[in-house]
Amino acid sequence: MAKQDTIEIPAEIPGDIAALSFEAAMAELEDIVQGLEGGQVDLDASIALYSRGALLKRHCEAKLTAASEQVEKIVADSAGNAQSTEAANFE
Repeated sequence: MAKQDTIEIPAEIPGDIAALSFEAAMAELEDIVQGLEGGQVDLDASIALYSRGALLKRHCEAKLTAASEQVEKIVADSAGNAQSTEAANFE
C-alpha cells in the first residue's frame, strides 16, 4: 500500500490572510468551499485551496474569539440606567 501524503498547514497565519477583515476572510472561504464542492478544480489546485481555506477558517475563528472577549454586558439598575459593564459569559 502506498504512503499517503498529508496536507501541511502552516502554524502561522500568512500576512495576506492576517490582514483580512473577518468579513473578507469569510467571503473568500465561502468562495473556496463553493469551488471545491463544484468539482471544477484539478487535484493540485484543490489541495492548495483546501490549505488556504484551513488558514482562513483559523483566522476567522481567531477574529471571533477576539470579538467575544471584547463583548461586554451592560448591567443596569432598576431604572434602566447603565451602572457598569462586565465581561460577557458565553457558556
